[in-house]
Amino acid sequence: DPTAYWRKLKQRLKEEGDETVTNCHALKLMAPDGKMRLTDVANTKQLFRLIQSIPSKKAEPFKKWLAQVGYERIEEIENPEIGQDRIKKYYELKGYPKDWIDKRLRGIAIRQELTDEWKNREINTENEFAILTSQISKATFGKTIGEYKEFKQLQKKNQNLRDHMTDLELIFTMLGEKSTTEITKESDSQGLDECKDSANKGGSIAGRARKDLEKNIKKSIISRENHLSENKKLDK
Repeated sequence: DPTAYWRKLKQRLKEEGDETVTNCHALKLMAPDGKMRLTDVANTKQLFRLIQSIPSKKAEPFKKWLAQVGYERIEEIENPEIGQDRIKKYYELKGYPKDWIDKRLRGIAIRQELTDEWKNREINTENEFAILTSQISKATFGKTIGEYKEFKQLQKKNQNLRDHMTDLELIFTMLGEKSTTEITKESDSQGLDECKDSANKGGSIAGRARKDLEKNIKKSIISRENHLSENKKLDK
């Protein structure tokens, strides 16, 4: 009986002082009887923690996998090149071409440099990072991140916009973020407002370069193409 098992597991975890179940919230979801009933829900982190708590042989494969993931993460911290290799293999398995992967990896490095700079300048929350990133995107492409994802018909929150960009879109994204990094350092921007101003300036540099290129090639480099549509073409 899954319900009874979950009830006993929650009771045991509470007695042990584990706060995982305390942080799990209940939402009204459709039950087998067709009625909306309060159901315990958990995020990914909480689910992993719960799996670690299950005293069953059936949970062992998951526990071993979690240990392996943790070990690989420590490896990547000690040697960043290992992380780069794993990312490269990930994109290769997804079917991306080598030249695109090279640009994507370079873009990741430039992005990391920018976020490190922001962290040193009183930018701490995910919301602040999102605001600044969207500011660069708006100045570079005329679209915020949300608008760009909608333009490319990316509906899932976990779909990374950059994984669905063309070569040129990646290049101008890199230009906007690298320019922002240099302007932020030169102007010694501090806090959200000043960093936002630097982000707008950096993105505007990339935006002007984009428009100049589009004028010369007589077409927009902002593409509706995404990796999902490319995969469909390959399947055909």
